[in-house]
Amino acid sequence: MLNIPVIRWGKPYESLETEDVVHFRTGDPIARVSQANGGLVARDLRHAKRARNILREFTCQDLMDKVAKAADLFENETLPLGDGQQTADDFVYHQSATTGLPQHMCRRNMEKNCFVLRNMPEILDALTRGLDPEILSRGHGIEDRGVVVSYQAQTSMLGAVLPSNSPGVHTLWLPVVPLQMGLMLKPGSQEPWTCYRVASAFSQAGIPPEVIGLYPGGHDVGGAILTGAKRAMIFGGQKTIDQYAGNPGVQVHGPGFSKIIIGEDMVDRWEEFLDVMVESVFINGGRSCINASSIFAPRHTREIAEAIAAKIGPANVLPPEDPDSALAAFTVPGVGPAVLSMIEQDVKEEGVTDMTAGYGDRLVEMERCSYLRPVVLHCDSPERAVATKEYMFPFVSVVECPQEKMIDKIGYTLVGTAITEDDDWIDDLGQATNIDRLNIGPIPTNRLNWLQPHEGNLIDFLFRSRAYQSHRQMAATV
Repeated sequence: MLNIPVIRWGKPYESLETEDVVHFRTGDPIARVSQANGGLVARDLRHAKRARNILREFTCQDLMDKVAKAADLFENETLPLGDGQQTADDFVYHQSATTGLPQHMCRRNMEKNCFVLRNMPEILDALTRGLDPEILSRGHGIEDRGVVVSYQAQTSMLGAVLPSNSPGVHTLWLPVVPLQMGLMLKPGSQEPWTCYRVASAFSQAGIPPEVIGLYPGGHDVGGAILTGAKRAMIFGGQKTIDQYAGNPGVQVHGPGFSKIIIGEDMVDRWEEFLDVMVESVFINGGRSCINASSIFAPRHTREIAEAIAAKIGPANVLPPEDPDSALAAFTVPGVGPAVLSMIEQDVKEEGVTDMTAGYGDRLVEMERCSYLRPVVLHCDSPERAVATKEYMFPFVSVVECPQEKMIDKIGYTLVGTAITEDDDWIDDLGQATNIDRLNIGPIPTNRLNWLQPHEGNLIDFLFRSRAYQSHRQMAATV
């Protein structure tokens, strides 16, 4: 069994308090993880400026080259981990064993993270709208059009309180080190693997380990990071969103409530788009905020729901190492039955029909975990309570709604795929402030363009534009 320490700005720290991370099916221990506390975090926050000072000794291009090298190490090589070593195959096994995700999904998420690391110059170019990253490093410079610009870093490091449900979210903090800022991360209790392997790969690639801190622990650790860091991100549910609403120093990533909406001009051709709908609902075990949780259409909704149910309703539980395994486990006792109970209450509402009821029991319980097989509901109106709910497994409500009411009725939507060629409606959708990422046409909600912002632009969060004048620059532009 691996012993994994707290990492205090690059220095391992073995705590007297530890937690065992175990296999979700067998209960066999995988690792013993040292636990930090809020006081330790508060003390280490005093040294946050040192991380930025160290990173500013490198150019942004140097750091981008190093993280590209780290991508190859992360994906392929044996790396130090705690008091042992971890191969790439070990990483996939460890992550699957503690999160309940099938192994092939863990490998796919690994590839997503590597894509971001390898393509960092293109990603930063897109996020900065073509700004030379050295201008962010210096704090000022002259754009190609000859205009003096200035961007001021708002923090020396980014703090992040990370989840356990979907390893793909790590793509959001990976660009921070190339921007010459440190990282203070609280790993998810069941998914410490990505943070530690990335930190190890960075170190092996030549990035000083002193710029990253890893603090597994309880809620007090997350609270200390969010309170003490000038810029932090957190992943959580609706309560988390409400708690930090209006706090400019905390970027919150919560439920996605992603949706597909089908216009009047395309709905009679719905069968052409069935595969798009199924992929959006079913991919990655339904665990991601970018999975579609609702599909709105003006008619044919019952037929659409029946067709999706026929595709995914029969899906059953397979071992995590099976390449055909499509469902992820709920590894916390009682969560699967509790979620099913909520859905059963939803179905009692008049106008809601369970289209997967004929495909057998939805709950599969095991000694240490549970699974929920896919659920497809039909709602005859957007007024049904379940019409815009989201659950962390393959779940979707197919909702009948007139096109003219859809934008208002869908509510907040992280990814909205609008299947339409109606230019007037496309313009309305473009103006809709409740849709974050907008896809026009039959694009699955999970097909993200990594060169575009995701729930806010990281550059805008970490830097601010300000006025800056220098007599030297003014003379240079004359």
